[in-house]
Order: sequence, then C-alpha cells, then structure tokens
Amino acid sequence: MTASKRIVLSSDHAAIRHRQAVAAHIAAKGWEVVDIGPTTAESTHYPKHGEAAAQRVASGDCQLGIILCGTGQGIMMAANKVNGIRCGVCTDTFSARMIREHNDANMLSLGARVVGEGLALDIVDAFLAARFEGGRHATRVEMIKALEG
Repeated sequence: MTASKRIVLSSDHAAIRHRQAVAAHIAAKGWEVVDIGPTTAESTHYPKHGEAAAQRVASGDCQLGIILCGTGQGIMMAANKVNGIRCGVCTDTFSARMIREHNDANMLSLGARVVGEGLALDIVDAFLAARFEGGRHATRVEMIKALEG
C-alpha cells in the first residue's frame, strides 16, 4: 500500500482508548493504520510519541498522522518541532477541515480529556475528507515552511 493511504497514530497513556477507537474507525474507511503505541496504561512521556509519529510523516512513510494526549497540546508541540510537520489541535470539525484546506496540515492532534470519543471521530472524518486549497494559502504555507531551521 502506498503512503497516500497510510496514517500513523500515537498517543501517551492518557489517550490509548481514544487512539484505538480512531484507529478502528479509519481502518474501516480503508486506511492502512500504523499504530506506534503505547499499548499499556503505564505513564509515558508524550514528547517522544509526538516526535515518533511526526518522523513517520516527515519521512514520507505515512501521508498523515493523528496524535493524542490529555489535551492534545503537548504532543502537538513536540510534533511541530520536526521539520516538515504542520500539526494542529482541533476540538471541532470546522477547525479540522480548515487546518487541511488552508494550512496543508499533515497531522492532527486531539485531546482525549477534552473531546469525547464520538466528537473525536467526527473531527478525524473532517480532517481526512478535507484537501488543501492551494492558491493564496500556498504562499502562506511556504512562509511557514521558511521558518524551519
């Protein structure tokens, strides 16, 4: 299967159940899910999970990534430190659609303690269905890319 239908998922310990629900949901939609864990509820550090997923996207191994932690914020901050990653935390479907259409986001972050499972799946659907619009947005995305070290 090509990277165009591969998506990496990772989380910290606080978001394992949400991550597993998202994985099953998107696998049912035909995506090849690369779930890189963790698999136990033992406390773990979200930065290493955000970075690991971001590296899979940045390398081209996976087209997109979805990462989760308690709020979605910390794991998103870690992912965005990897060159080539544009990840946003979303708590609604409008934002999930817009980060793809206007910002060409290649990763989505969710907070398992912020959004319920049903809303999380709706947000994921909006993110996956949206496509980058290009045009004036392409200029802005290029400006973001120019900030990378």
